[in-house]
Amino acid sequence: MMQVRQVGQTDIFITPIILGAWALGGWMWGGCDETDSIDAIRAALDAGINCIDTAAVYAQGYSEELIGKAIRDIPRDRIVLATKCGRRWDDPQQAGSGAFETFDRNGRPITIRSNSRPESIKFECEQSLRRLGTTYIDLFQIHWPDLTTPLEDSLAAMEALRREGKIRAVGVSNFSVELLRQATAIGALASVQPPYSLLRRDIEKDLLPFCRENHISVLAYSPLERGLLTGNVGPDRQFKPGDHRSKHKLFDVENRRKVLSALEKIRPIADKYHSSLAQVVLNWTIKQPGVTAAIAGARNPQQARYNAGAMHFELADADIRQVGAAFE
Repeated sequence: MMQVRQVGQTDIFITPIILGAWALGGWMWGGCDETDSIDAIRAALDAGINCIDTAAVYAQGYSEELIGKAIRDIPRDRIVLATKCGRRWDDPQQAGSGAFETFDRNGRPITIRSNSRPESIKFECEQSLRRLGTTYIDLFQIHWPDLTTPLEDSLAAMEALRREGKIRAVGVSNFSVELLRQATAIGALASVQPPYSLLRRDIEKDLLPFCRENHISVLAYSPLERGLLTGNVGPDRQFKPGDHRSKHKLFDVENRRKVLSALEKIRPIADKYHSSLAQVVLNWTIKQPGVTAAIAGARNPQQARYNAGAMHFELADADIRQVGAAFE
């Protein structure tokens, strides 16, 4: 029986590894192979992962559509579906904050804004339900803060969806501790998604303690830092056109060398557990106090199965300390 963990104080239980579906849609990742993406979703479920995390903005709805196709014949109660709202690329009113110019998955220019207005949240929920091919979303999350909309209005809209049975629980993503404090004063939050990895540990100072104290699940995203912590990104690696990593500061050549050097320090630990470097990194992540789960992306079945394998062993405390020290 696979270990599961409670999401906040809800009746939702998830595996400590979640399948992340941003890269599945290919947007900002140099495209995708639809068959590989669908097979990756099914492989993750077959390997014991029960939760899939996506967002409406990932490939502008295409990621959700791929999930809908992949799970069409799978009993709905076997799967925990988590998606996000509040990042609009398709709003004719162009409302919201934090606008940035980019390109959609077909190379057309788009403007994306954080929009958590009640009417937008309701609209996005209906669209996500349609694309996912389901009657309810287990965990519906506000993707980024919208500075133009009062938080209480956004959360009231989310709670209304919960009462209607269209979602089971409310979460947020990329919220600071101060915003979390405001949100919990308004109503119950089940979860928050922050970036967290061996290379980015700042949430250990305040966010993780706050969430432990307030029974909020932390679903850590980018635990493998977009593949950098797998050991498979050498200094000569070239990325496909449209892959955002080619311009990301973490992927400059000198930093790649530093990361590979740190990973070599933990290779004996990987050998000890008959696992890959990525599995050790993921296992370290889900063993951190306050972390409920790690969201690990996959683009093909093999990657999905490898990620799931991180749940099948437990690092000893001394090894956890050694892994952390290698990156300090």
